[in-house]
Amino acid sequence: METLAPDPAKMLEKWMDWERGETQPGKLLSELKNAGLPDLLRSLVEAADAT
Repeated sequence: METLAPDPAKMLEKWMDWERGETQPGKLLSELKNAGLPDLLRSLVEAADAT
């Protein structure tokens, strides 16, 4: 199974839904994970370590 690239726009959309009270915390975490948050965070850490 091929993993998709992280989608920051989708993550922001889901976050904003949560801030408006339209999404439960557990659902938010699931959606962020599916949108690639772990991969995005990992790449940011690797980039910071490289500098």
